[in-house]
Amino acid sequence: MGIRFSVLSSGSTGNATLVANGEVTLMVDAGFSAKRIDELMMERGVTGQELTGILVTHEHSDHIKGLGAVARKYNLPIYANEKTWAAMEKAIGNLADDQRCILGTGDTRDFGSLRVESFAISHDAAEPVGYNFYDGKEKLSVCTDLGYASDKVKEAICDADVLVLEANHDIEMLRMGRYPWNIKRRILGDLGHLSNDATGELMSEILNGRLKRTYLAHLSREHNMLDLAKMSVRGSMEDRGCFFRDSEFKLCETYYDRPTPWDVLSER
Repeated sequence: MGIRFSVLSSGSTGNATLVANGEVTLMVDAGFSAKRIDELMMERGVTGQELTGILVTHEHSDHIKGLGAVARKYNLPIYANEKTWAAMEKAIGNLADDQRCILGTGDTRDFGSLRVESFAISHDAAEPVGYNFYDGKEKLSVCTDLGYASDKVKEAICDADVLVLEANHDIEMLRMGRYPWNIKRRILGDLGHLSNDATGELMSEILNGRLKRTYLAHLSREHNMLDLAKMSVRGSMEDRGCFFRDSEFKLCETYYDRPTPWDVLSER
């Protein structure tokens, strides 16, 4: 069947994504209440009983708010590296031993015919990661919450068919916004979040004939807008000599309050 996915919701207030291939269904992060996650899954025709497990990128609350509750409700294993487990353990509450699974940074694990690979990213968390998903020749990369894209990140995502990538903020909106300067400095730093311009720069470096779609994710509700993000990322790419037609490559939206439609990688 191949890979299909839906970004259930993405933004500063919460994040969760479903990745499936007809054999297994995995959730990446669970940054909402269990009730809200059930509602979002229902919009995509999925129930908690269909989940195989939950992958965690890092321990910030907008990625693990409902993690413990969802895992207990559906008796699901949770996969994270050791430092992330240590950082989030108190927040997610009691779990059975067999629900605590280690997936080390840089490791791969097969869930049936779906292979998952984690890779290191730069963010102010214990040991944050992104994930690559493989099924046959198909590859999906999910990479948000990073202050900058290292060469290793570029290497990890450069041959994806579809990419979910952070475009968190417009720099001028952030600078003029109401956040105190220490928070702004954190967001703008190498352990913070990618700006629209930085996302465009990264895209101009990795865009090739294989990558068909990039979903702009984790947009700040305070310091970004969907149309602005798409326009700015495209403009940043064009400023660096990277031009494309929508028939060749598309910038796609994610939403803070609803899921994206199912994207089936084999339908290109």
